Amino acid sequence: MSSAAKAMSKFRLAVIQLHVTSVKAENLSRARKLVKEAAGKGSQLVLLPECFNSPYGTSFFSQYAERIPGESTQMLSETAKENKVYLVGGSIPEEDGGKLYNSCTVFGPDGELILKHRKIHLFDIDIPGKIRFQESETLSPGSSLSTFQTPFCKVGVGICYDMRFAELAQLYSRRGCELLVYPGAFNMTTGPAHWELLQRGRALDNQVYVATASPARDETSSYVAWGHSTVVNPWGEVVSKAGPEEAVIYADVDLQYLADIRQQIPVTAQRRDDLYAVTSTATSVPK
Repeated sequence: MSSAAKAMSKFRLAVIQLHVTSVKAENLSRARKLVKEAAGKGSQLVLLPECFNSPYGTSFFSQYAERIPGESTQMLSETAKENKVYLVGGSIPEEDGGKLYNSCTVFGPDGELILKHRKIHLFDIDIPGKIRFQESETLSPGSSLSTFQTPFCKVGVGICYDMRFAELAQLYSRRGCELLVYPGAFNMTTGPAHWELLQRGRALDNQVYVATASPARDETSSYVAWGHSTVVNPWGEVVSKAGPEEAVIYADVDLQYLADIRQQIPVTAQRRDDLYAVTSTATSVPK
């Protein structure tokens, strides 16, 4: 392998675990500052958390919702361009045509919008005595898969609850993704039980890197996020992990290591396509 090829086979990923307040301007300012910090430490792709510009909760979605483009995505565009990074803008509440969505935008180093992913699976759960949450009371679901290409690798995007659906990750892997990113805000019930387990499962099953970005934990908020933003490698190992507080974590994504894993345990070649298949029925699939 040439030195140029070796250089392209590795890149630095930063995950920002942001302390989100009720003041949108403060959230945007802090996010901008931390993206700059991450870029200054060599990060080429930066990931922000779910609902990074607003508190998370059905009572907040309409209050903080924006059209795209809008205030928050303008900041993301400028910040990506200023720091010459691929910026996965966590998610924001989006208003479009009288409907609300939980939407993730991705911007390139030139500041241009690459894609918009609307959360496909809405978080409607009811665990007696612990938590009840119904995103569908205010949000509408997205209806397409979302991947984007970088000079390093292809990336698949999901938001929080999307991570529980193994089929989505399988489809992304089959379409050539080597990194899956999930801005998310698991709570104090599902977080300690499933947050890391799901990430390691998605990474191991599909032989990909998985990165998750949570808001920092705020015990005073109406919805308390678990935190613990994480990066997992294709062997299923946690390579970087935050605690509950605001932090920026880093991981050097090694695509040659990923290729070696896929060669050593060739599950893709050994799938029994004559017996089973995971397919997409989406009519529109952004590249």
